[in-house]
Amino acid sequence: MKAVAYRIPESVGTAMPLEDVELPDPVPEGRDLLVEVRAVSVNPVDTKVRLRPASPAGAWKVLGWDAAGVVRAVGPDVRAFRPGDKVWYAGDITRAGTNAELHRVDERIVGHMPESLDFAQAAALPLTTITAWELLFDRLGLRPGKSPTGERLLVIGAGGGVGSILVQLAARLTAATVIGTASRPETQAWVRELGASHVIDHTRPLSEELRHIGIDDVTHVASLTNTDDHFVQIVEAVAPQGRVALIDDPEPIDVRLLKKKSVSLHWELMFTRSMFGTADMVAQQQLLDEVAKLVDAGVVRSTVAEHFGAITAANLERAHELLRSGKSRGKIVLEGFGT
Repeated sequence: MKAVAYRIPESVGTAMPLEDVELPDPVPEGRDLLVEVRAVSVNPVDTKVRLRPASPAGAWKVLGWDAAGVVRAVGPDVRAFRPGDKVWYAGDITRAGTNAELHRVDERIVGHMPESLDFAQAAALPLTTITAWELLFDRLGLRPGKSPTGERLLVIGAGGGVGSILVQLAARLTAATVIGTASRPETQAWVRELGASHVIDHTRPLSEELRHIGIDDVTHVASLTNTDDHFVQIVEAVAPQGRVALIDDPEPIDVRLLKKKSVSLHWELMFTRSMFGTADMVAQQQLLDEVAKLVDAGVVRSTVAEHFGAITAANLERAHELLRSGKSRGKIVLEGFGT
C-alpha cells in the first residue's frame, strides 16, 4: 500500500523528512477494521509526533490521526461494522497513523460517517470533534439543553481546529453564552459565523475585553492554545467555583493561583481512552455517531478551510508548515493517493 512516512525525525534537520513509500498491507485482528482511507486531515499532534524518533530505530513511522474512508475487511470480533460501510474516526496514537491507503483501527473508536458529507468534509472533523465533545461535556461538565443556566464559556483560540467545532457544539447544544477569542479579522469573522455570541481579541487582557462586552467573568474556560501566556488572565477572568480545561502542553503554570476561587482544572486528551483501553472506549464511537446525526440534520457543519490535494509527502509538508505558522483556521484536508 502507498503511505507517507518518515525514518528521521524532523528535529535532526533533514530538509524533507516525510517520504512517499510502499508498506505491507495491514491485517485486521480482534475488533479491528481495515479501512480504505479516502481522505485525512492534519492536526498539531502530527507536527509534534514527527519530532520523535521512529520506534524501532530505522522503521517507517506513519503519521495522521483523522480519516474518512470505507471498511474493506473486519476482524473476527467486530460487532458494529461490515465491509462497505463508510466511516470516520481519529485513530490511536499508539498505532500506525492514517496517512496510508489502508489503515487498521479498533471499531470502538470509529463512527458511521455522516451521509451528507463527502470524504474530505468528513475527515476534517473526528479528532477535533472528540476533543471538543469530551472537553465540554466530560471535563467542563456542561450539559446539553437550552433552559437558561447563566453559564458563560470562554473559548481561547476559537478559530483553530478544535475551537471551530467546540464553538458550534457549545452554541447549538447548550444554553451557555459562548465567547470566542481570535486576533485577526478573518478568524474573528469565522468564529462569529460558527455561532459565538461574542468574539474578543486574546492579544489584549481578557478581563478588559470581557468588560467591554458587558461580561464581568466566565463560569467555564476552554483554553486551546498558548495557555501559559494567558493563564494569569484566565485566573482573573474565571468566576469563583468555575472550571478551566486545556488541551495544549504549556510551559509550567502556577495552578496555586486557582485556589482562592476554588476553580477546578481539567486536561483533555482524546487519545486517553484508546491508549489505555478504558472500559468506556466505545463512548467515542457513540459520540461520533451522534455528531453524524447532528451534521446530517444541519446542526453542525464541517470545519474544512483548506484542501491541499492528494495525500503525498509534499502536500503534507505544506499542511504542516501552515499549522506551525499559527495562521491556519479550521482544518486542512487531503484526499486520495493518486495513481
